[in-house]
Amino acid sequence: MAALIRLEGVTKAFPVAGDTYTALRGIDLTVERGEFVAVTGPSGHGKSTLMSLVGGLDRPTRGRYLLDGADVGALDDDTMAAVRSRTIGFVFQSFYLVPTLTAAENVELPLAYARMPVARRRQRALDLLEWAGIASHARHRPIQLSGGQQQRVAICRALAMDPPLVLADEPTGNLDSQAGATIIEQLVQLNRAGRTLVLVTHDPAVAVHARREVHIRDGRVAWDRPSGPADAPPDQGRGGGRADG
Repeated sequence: MAALIRLEGVTKAFPVAGDTYTALRGIDLTVERGEFVAVTGPSGHGKSTLMSLVGGLDRPTRGRYLLDGADVGALDDDTMAAVRSRTIGFVFQSFYLVPTLTAAENVELPLAYARMPVARRRQRALDLLEWAGIASHARHRPIQLSGGQQQRVAICRALAMDPPLVLADEPTGNLDSQAGATIIEQLVQLNRAGRTLVLVTHDPAVAVHARREVHIRDGRVAWDRPSGPADAPPDQGRGGGRADG
């Protein structure tokens, strides 16, 4: 079975003020189904660019990216959008809920775009909100919810299409420690149930919950190692097992 995510020699460059800025430099990275990977590193060193490429929101300048076996570079925009909608759920630091919709209606949005019948999508949304522990807030609008509750709604929305992969970009960044701990526990539950997670974070206390850490520095993979509180500090002088960078 093909890896869910495979980057081969991926470079991403942007034009900046008549020059070129290279954000990623020859990234090799494989994520198998069922893994929980934390992507760490200093600000401005390529984490968000990597997440954008993995999410199919951007394309490599050089190299190849395979998402669930599909070569992203060979797909037109419409096909890429279809692959992304059925394969990836996104969770962001800013919750991006529609303020005029209720919690349940926000969760229903991807299902409405997919033309799921109304009764089925409403039940799906309620089931997800029940799993997240906020079914009693189904009719509340975002302004009536705490930050942690809004992020739980956003996670439910990410799961609405039952994607095999969830990408979470600093999902606890706007939350206090208690709300953040609840969000991380829910992400851990999803991984234990078999879903693949890739989590971008600058917080070591968050990264330690992943099973693997990929550290990005200067647009390259500085290390790639098993994660967890018992791990020894990584040797920054050598690459890790699944990536060379």
